[in-house]
Amino acid sequence: MTTQAPTLHPFVSGRFSPARFRRDHVIAPAEIVSLIEAARRAPSAGNSQPWAFVAGARDDAVHRRMVRHLARSSGAWAPDASLLVANLVQRRVEDGDFAYSEFADYDLGQAVAHLTVQAHDLGLQVHQFRAFDRDGLHREFAVPGHWEIATLAAVGLPAHAPGEVSGASTSRDRRPLDEVLWTVADAPAPGNR
Repeated sequence: MTTQAPTLHPFVSGRFSPARFRRDHVIAPAEIVSLIEAARRAPSAGNSQPWAFVAGARDDAVHRRMVRHLARSSGAWAPDASLLVANLVQRRVEDGDFAYSEFADYDLGQAVAHLTVQAHDLGLQVHQFRAFDRDGLHREFAVPGHWEIATLAAVGLPAHAPGEVSGASTSRDRRPLDEVLWTVADAPAPGNR
């Protein structure tokens, strides 16, 4: 499929996941509330809202408790973020064995995406990651069995430009449009994938 290069919203084309954060940035309590409020307003299947969050501003008690459970790889950069957010998904109804929603992970992703857009509006960037001890965090925050910490998000001011990590360049390349768009209305589907 050959198309003209699309015009993208500046947030979409400029978003990146910082690998280093500025320690001199302090996030305001009102900004934290606005991030969680943006996540709270995300759409969800049947308005089930299967999400919850644990948020710790750098160097507060919650943040210190979260940092103890980071993996070596994320522990090298995530503690410097102004805010760490644990993103929880509801797996089943309390006191029940049936699944809460087959869309729960998707819905949590929507909520974190809304948080990411709000962070951008505040001049911040978000780096979502999974390099942490999930069981340790569950114990640390007494997460009930029907909930799961799916991911963490580090939020703050980046200490580097997009594509630059500790002086090295990292690729922000994406797969070509032809590889991710299978078909367009009134056009044949591409060959086998």
